Amino acid sequence: MARKPYGTLAPATNPMHDKITPSIRQDYDRLAPEYAKRIYDELQHKPLDRKLLDRFAAKMKGRGEVCDMGCGPGHVARYLRDAGATIFGLDLSAGMLEQARRLNPDIVFREGNMMALDLPDESLAGIAAFYSIVNIPNELLPVIFREMKRVLQPGGQLFLAFHMGDGTTHEQELWGHPITMDFFFFQPPEIQRHLEAAGFAIEEIIEREPYPPDVEYQSRRAYMFARKLLTP
Repeated sequence: MARKPYGTLAPATNPMHDKITPSIRQDYDRLAPEYAKRIYDELQHKPLDRKLLDRFAAKMKGRGEVCDMGCGPGHVARYLRDAGATIFGLDLSAGMLEQARRLNPDIVFREGNMMALDLPDESLAGIAAFYSIVNIPNELLPVIFREMKRVLQPGGQLFLAFHMGDGTTHEQELWGHPITMDFFFFQPPEIQRHLEAAGFAIEEIIEREPYPPDVEYQSRRAYMFARKLLTP
């Protein structure tokens, strides 16, 4: 299949997708400089995250291109690149991409939407999605996971991290900036069901308690290693 040009958003077809996408983009554009300032160095204080990213990078070495999906300021892409992965970042927010390119001039970052990826079928060896579903309601997760499955090679790897819990919080301010943003919490069995329905096999689920309040938001975290099945 011919490679499509990057840097454009594929057409949206889901009404809820159409409704929430502009709001998410605008809020992260507004937050981007402060977000990068506060979050870019967070992995220095998260030993389990580094250990799991090292494991993922080792799996990806020599297998092809990997996408840091929902990359924000690019700190996960930076870590994976330094660990030997062939990586690029993708994000909905132009403001976040500006920060990512400024902080990581040697890594490619592209604009894109997880719900309608402008990437060829079976073009990726792996996807790292660190908290990239935090603003996505449960009913849209199947769309995202089907898109991830579509762009992964058979046997391709997904490394997903998310906030554990139930329900939603609605925030109208973050770090002194006005926003209108929902944050969603999920239980691992729920995410596992969605991934398996999309065509993934779950290889491992890891849970942890939050690091101290000066390091991160106080939620339990879950990490999933999943593999795209070789057959539909």
